[in-house]
Amino acid sequence: MASTAALKILVAGDVDGNFDQLFSRIRSIQKKSGNFDLLLCVGDFFGKDDSTWKPYLAGEKKVPLSTLILGPNQPNHVSYYSGKDGSELCDHITYLGKKGMFTGSSGLQLAYLSGLESSDEKGDDTHFCNKDISSLTLPVISDSKFKGVDILITSQWPRGVDKYGIKMESVDTSSNGSIAVSQLAMHLQPRYHFAGMEGEFYERQPYRNHKVLADKEKHVTRFIGMANTSNKEKKKYLYAFNIVPLSVMDPTELTKQPADVTECPYKLTMSKQALQKETEEKAGQFFYDMTEKKSSKRKGHDGGGPDRKKKHPQPTGPCWFCLGSPEVEKHLVVSVGDHNYLALAKGGLVEDHILILPIGHHQSTVLAPSEVVEEIEKYKSALKKCYKSLGKAVVFFERNYRTQHLQIQVVPVPIDSVCDIKETFTECAQSEGFELFEIPKHSDLKQIVPPGAPYFYTELPSGDKLLHRISKNFPLQFGRDVLASPQILNMTERVDWKACKVSKEREADQASDFKSVFSEFDFNEFD
Repeated sequence: MASTAALKILVAGDVDGNFDQLFSRIRSIQKKSGNFDLLLCVGDFFGKDDSTWKPYLAGEKKVPLSTLILGPNQPNHVSYYSGKDGSELCDHITYLGKKGMFTGSSGLQLAYLSGLESSDEKGDDTHFCNKDISSLTLPVISDSKFKGVDILITSQWPRGVDKYGIKMESVDTSSNGSIAVSQLAMHLQPRYHFAGMEGEFYERQPYRNHKVLADKEKHVTRFIGMANTSNKEKKKYLYAFNIVPLSVMDPTELTKQPADVTECPYKLTMSKQALQKETEEKAGQFFYDMTEKKSSKRKGHDGGGPDRKKKHPQPTGPCWFCLGSPEVEKHLVVSVGDHNYLALAKGGLVEDHILILPIGHHQSTVLAPSEVVEEIEKYKSALKKCYKSLGKAVVFFERNYRTQHLQIQVVPVPIDSVCDIKETFTECAQSEGFELFEIPKHSDLKQIVPPGAPYFYTELPSGDKLLHRISKNFPLQFGRDVLASPQILNMTERVDWKACKVSKEREADQASDFKSVFSEFDFNEFD
């Protein structure tokens, strides 16, 4: 795993609307050093007015690489962020959101926090509060397998970052910066932490994330404060580095301690025990209650018994698919197991298009634990029997690319189309310029695809399994595109799920109808 190719990352300080200067410099760097995978921007991205932004918004000027930016720090910049978290503001520029964690197809974990620390507990478009910090820290405190994140980006510096390190002359870090950001860095344990807003470049010596002789060795954190793009003193505003995601790194290599490493400059303001208690209190806050739907036969308990409230991995930001999340659309849920649940697909190809989703936050089948995968197989078997009773076959497919939560699409198809499905998938892949490889019918995906690698995978009614290891520019609607083709469902007008959306009331009716049909095959009803 140590041979995994490193990602080439660029980080820019406050851009302040100087887009031409920044992107011209990046083009020059890429011409000499080859293309970079990603640009991260901290601090203020926009300037005093929109004159420099308009050409990029209109497509008249191009951004040279994929760019991720933080949210606004000033009220007059809020209007630029009209989209939702994770929305593309223009081609190649994506607004990450107010706070959260982004996991790339490579396995790279990026945590982010936008805005300035609020002086009260309310927060707003340009300020974060303790609740925002807790949403990032509480899930990892309760996760014994959490090792840290690769990169943390914040607008503000952490308070007291130069303690034990080289002292800053131009910035008083004992009074400047955010205490909340320093607490966030302590809990997330990033390998790299970048921030802006102070107008200075400061590369601190790496610091430890463990106590010597008391804890097992962990990786170190490197903090880098970035200067403004427009500074006249030629302070460093662009930082380039290579990184192999910690999820695929050799542990010995990951935890090597540099000669100049120091103690951690921060101190916890709340004990781990107190935080753990707060985590447990919040864990059940939004848990989906299937009490009224569950059979009382289930091991002598109704659906609301203690066996239903298992602890599952939680996301560190908003997730539309974690069942314990307030974002999930619970009227679509049709079955809940111990580790997974079924939901009606929003904007489905057909009315009984279903999703298999893990209750906890798992990105892909390859990264999901064995108990989750085993129950997914149970759901697949039950769904095959259900659709067979309706005179239909079924196709399963998963795209682990530009997604954060495992979704297995379950699409019923006419029996008489089964003989054409494999050939149609193969031909459509060839027309898109890539190849689908057939893998052994009894093979384990985890043995074929390394952790963190992006892929498209489908299981056909014939028992055939097809796989494509994604390297670049995979068509996001490929699975739907194939199944909507004339040879299979013959509904090409329904490739885009957004064109297939119906009212919430209609969705609820469809979910209820499928739930009634599936109940005969739902193993949760009679276990």
